[in-house]
Amino acid sequence: MAKYVKKPVVIEAYQTDKEMIIHTLEGDMKAGVGDYIITGVHGEQYPCKPDIFEETYESVEDKHVNESEGGTHEHEWPRENNLTFGEMLEHLKQGRECYRRGWNGKNQYIFLGTEISYVDDTGYRTKSYHHTMGSKAIVFVGTQGEQVGWLASQADMLSDDWAVKPTGEYNCCG
Repeated sequence: MAKYVKKPVVIEAYQTDKEMIIHTLEGDMKAGVGDYIITGVHGEQYPCKPDIFEETYESVEDKHVNESEGGTHEHEWPRENNLTFGEMLEHLKQGRECYRRGWNGKNQYIFLGTEISYVDDTGYRTKSYHHTMGSKAIVFVGTQGEQVGWLASQADMLSDDWAVKPTGEYNCCG
């Protein structure tokens, strides 16, 4: 069986002090005293028992280290703004969508496409493959559509205005 790890997504939650019914995407669920009420990436809510919550989540505030106070990067929550090209690539490899604040046009961003394939001149579909990167390509989403195999310019590679597109946020980029 394949194994998976959750993507780093920041959620909001609070611990309830009363019993309540939560209207979830799967139907109504009862939350008991001490349960966490989680708001998901699309605004949906659901209850979570404290022991499961504590095994699954940790506070963003606990992880963030303020560099101006002499902190280190060792336990810092990953930054998502004012990134270098290399820092942005690490987010891209984790499945996040990224963009430059300096790009013209609204909602333009890039993501890492996987399982890239093409149709050759005989009509045969084949999955592209490269021995060091597999079947991946950076995809640019712009005002005219998607471009597979996007290449960064000098300005893109040397700028530190890269940002991670917030999950579920529309028209954020540009």
